[in-house]
Amino acid sequence: MLRWAVIFLIIAIVAALFGFTGIAAGAAAIAKFLFGLFLLLCLIFFILAISAGRRVL
Repeated sequence: MLRWAVIFLIIAIVAALFGFTGIAAGAAAIAKFLFGLFLLLCLIFFILAISAGRRVL
């Protein structure tokens, strides 16, 4: 998921350099959404890992 966010970020940067502002804005929005989703899932799995580790001890 993080890989897709970086890919869309690169697409947005390249599109902005060539003047395709609509495509750049769309790709940036997708990249922002995917990165936020990645952070949320990372946080959830981190909390689950900590709670699972405490149950074992």
